[in-house]
Amino acid sequence: MIDFVYYNPTRIVFRKKSVEKTGTLVKEYGKKVLLHYGGGSIKKNGVYDAVVKSLKDSGIEFVELGGVVPNPRLSLVNEGIKICRDNGVDFILAVGGGSVIDSAKAIAAGVGCENIWEYFIDGSKPINSALPLGVVLTIPAAGSESSPSSVITNEDGKYKRAIHGELIIPKFAVMNPEVTYTMPLKEIANGCSDIIAHLMERYFTNVQNVDLTDRLIEANMRTILYYGPMAMKEPENYDVRAEIMWGGTIAHNNLLNTGRVGDWASHEIEHELSAEYDIAHGAGLAIIFPAWMKYVCNVNPDKFIQFAERVFDVSLSYDNKDRIINEMIGRLENWYKSMGLPTRLSDLNIDDIKLREMAEKCVEARGTVGQFKKLDADDIYNIYKLAL
Repeated sequence: MIDFVYYNPTRIVFRKKSVEKTGTLVKEYGKKVLLHYGGGSIKKNGVYDAVVKSLKDSGIEFVELGGVVPNPRLSLVNEGIKICRDNGVDFILAVGGGSVIDSAKAIAAGVGCENIWEYFIDGSKPINSALPLGVVLTIPAAGSESSPSSVITNEDGKYKRAIHGELIIPKFAVMNPEVTYTMPLKEIANGCSDIIAHLMERYFTNVQNVDLTDRLIEANMRTILYYGPMAMKEPENYDVRAEIMWGGTIAHNNLLNTGRVGDWASHEIEHELSAEYDIAHGAGLAIIFPAWMKYVCNVNPDKFIQFAERVFDVSLSYDNKDRIINEMIGRLENWYKSMGLPTRLSDLNIDDIKLREMAEKCVEARGTVGQFKKLDADDIYNIYKLAL
């Protein structure tokens, strides 16, 4: 285990009827709020009305910016920055899932700088100021409700990049599993895939003696693998939705990063895929992760074997390591398929025309991605080919 500092200030309000208390939470931090949300589903399921009433009851002024889409866009971020500056906004409330929260974080960080995209391009550039923000979570998936990260897509050039910083960790996250009952099945599947990916990115490390966090990750993995299919069958089962919602938060609040170095190559490789083809992030991860596993497993096969036994119950009586690992990958792919997710690029009618271009863009200005095995453009191209 390596040395670490862990900090996460997000207040989690996890209960029924929690949305109605949003205004009280906001009042601790601001008086003029940007209410940020997506395509309108919150206006159909009653969440928007509940939030607006709560803000009004607390005497909080607000301006609105909707229209966030999956793979949130820089153009809307810039619009939000202008709205905040023009209206004297001092707090941002994100009502939605990871895309809305990431967009809100980028706006929060962008109000105090000249060009927020420069921070996405140069990941080493520190975020020194940001408006405070809070979250009403409606889609359990990205874990952005208590993470220090934001991922945004720049339509100009189709670049998808991230920023990181303690100042963009939300002050609070309102979480009521009941508001997820109306999620389409496809969103449930994509969300569970995203949670699984966040766990695997952390799990596959070359750092030794991290058994506690290994076992915490394994427990969360098994929880999502079990409850994900149940959520598809029982969309209004509160206990099932609660397990997934809390699992998504724990998967990405950096508690499971402690003492170890995660990989994150699969996320970077998938970002090029969803930037180019505008596919759902969770669907892209279901395609990329098995291919990444096949490509890098020989770097540290014992880690993969441990994962196979503890998470997927693969018997160690198989006659060789390769068979154990391949069996695990097959079981992971079968779980994705059971959730209606793609496992090959061809499942989404994506061919090999853009693979080399995406591989080159992935390492542009950074040379390699990943920590478990550092991958250059040729490696990434080969992973894309395995995913065909």
